[in-house]
Amino acid sequence: MDDVALESLRIDKWLWAARFFKTRSLAAQAVSGGLVQVADQRVKASRRLRRGETVHIRRGAQAWAVIVRGLREARRPAPEARTLYEETPASIQRRTSEQARREQAEIRRARAQGRPNKRERRALARWRDRQPGAPTGEPGEDSSWAP
Repeated sequence: MDDVALESLRIDKWLWAARFFKTRSLAAQAVSGGLVQVADQRVKASRRLRRGETVHIRRGAQAWAVIVRGLREARRPAPEARTLYEETPASIQRRTSEQARREQAEIRRARAQGRPNKRERRALARWRDRQPGAPTGEPGEDSSWAP
């Protein structure tokens, strides 16, 4: 079907074509789960979407508010898919600030999860060697050393 002639398109098909979801069934599940709203209203997967409507999409920690600029039944490459919608300035600002917040939280997260790496093991060994009364690892030097 010619994309220019489309006046409306199922929302699940549009979400798939615009590459918000990898499969159409994932798009339909998101719509039925309430993660996709049109004009701030929950919709069904069969709802017909028209140009100019505002769609709110939530996928994991990410959220978009987009205005529909084009309708296409076929899934095309990502640069072409981006022409199907325009993200609102408030949505862009919210997403970038959320991304920055997540990055800061990642930086602040303690590195000491799991086993120490080579650099951390060496630093730990140096720290242990400086402690008074710590075993040195040499037999006979320290009474607490056991083979």
